Amino acid sequence: MTAFQRPAQRLLWAQTVLDDATLQLESASADASFRSYWRGHSGGRTWIVMDAPPDKEDTGPWLAMAKRLTDAGLNAPLIRGVDAENGFVLMSDLGTRLFLPELNEQTVNTLYGQALDALLEMQTRVACDDLPPYDEARLVTEMELMPTWLFERHLGFTPSCGQWDVIETAFRALVTSATAQTQVFVHRDYHSRNLLIDDSGKPGILDFQDAVRGPMTYDLVSILRDCYIAWPIERVETWVEHYRERAEAAGLRTGGPERFLRAFDLMGLQRHIKVLGIFCRLYYRDGKAGYLNDLPLVWQYTRDIGRKYPETAALIDLIEQAIGGRDLRLPSA
Repeated sequence: MTAFQRPAQRLLWAQTVLDDATLQLESASADASFRSYWRGHSGGRTWIVMDAPPDKEDTGPWLAMAKRLTDAGLNAPLIRGVDAENGFVLMSDLGTRLFLPELNEQTVNTLYGQALDALLEMQTRVACDDLPPYDEARLVTEMELMPTWLFERHLGFTPSCGQWDVIETAFRALVTSATAQTQVFVHRDYHSRNLLIDDSGKPGILDFQDAVRGPMTYDLVSILRDCYIAWPIERVETWVEHYRERAEAAGLRTGGPERFLRAFDLMGLQRHIKVLGIFCRLYYRDGKAGYLNDLPLVWQYTRDIGRKYPETAALIDLIEQAIGGRDLRLPSA
């Protein structure tokens, strides 16, 4: 099937599954992958078709994770139909109200409360022993996106041998911290663009197909130090401690307040180093220009947290040297 044939094939397939020849589809959203989402009205309700070209995306992990989450009582899409050969999935519609546009001083405690309730359910109810481990190899591979795409491609900066020693020393400290944490189900993209407001109070959860078994602070830092919206550090640390207390009461080992906050900080630093590379790659490789606009906030997190810890401070100095006075939102020539 060619790219020109996909829209007609996608529509015909959805009409057939729903037994509704009048069904029409309109764009619902696209994400950072090659997947796209389409909304249609049929039978007095709305449906979503996920279009995942099979030569670029595998729907298998998405389907498996959706079932795992819904079986645990979480609010993920319910599947109505699957065409694995062509990469189409028909599912229930969780709505259009993303967290991000509705987060403000008046709503944040309620919305984050719902998100953290769901996170604790994921970490205590969703089986993860059979999932790929978020191990040293995976953590390092992610962080290496930063020197490749931020340093070399975006900033035109090539680290010297001595500077690579600085990078690798910091990466080692971050990996050591991450792998020492209690290992749980990790969504990997648990943030305000992947959570939907639902009248039930249980947030709709999206983009979960890359779930792994890994550090318990990973998803916590994804939502509380979101790459798309920031909150005062004191407020974030209060949320972290409240979550830690609940997790401890639920039977998860947290190591106590100071150790848990340090693990949270260093996990966030690992994630944000990775994201500095990913956002550049999304622009230069995939043509998704909007992500460059999010680089300043991600760099702010990286700089502020990295400077707190002696094992990562030299890396922050190196990144700052590479950036110089440049506006990170502007592409290289």
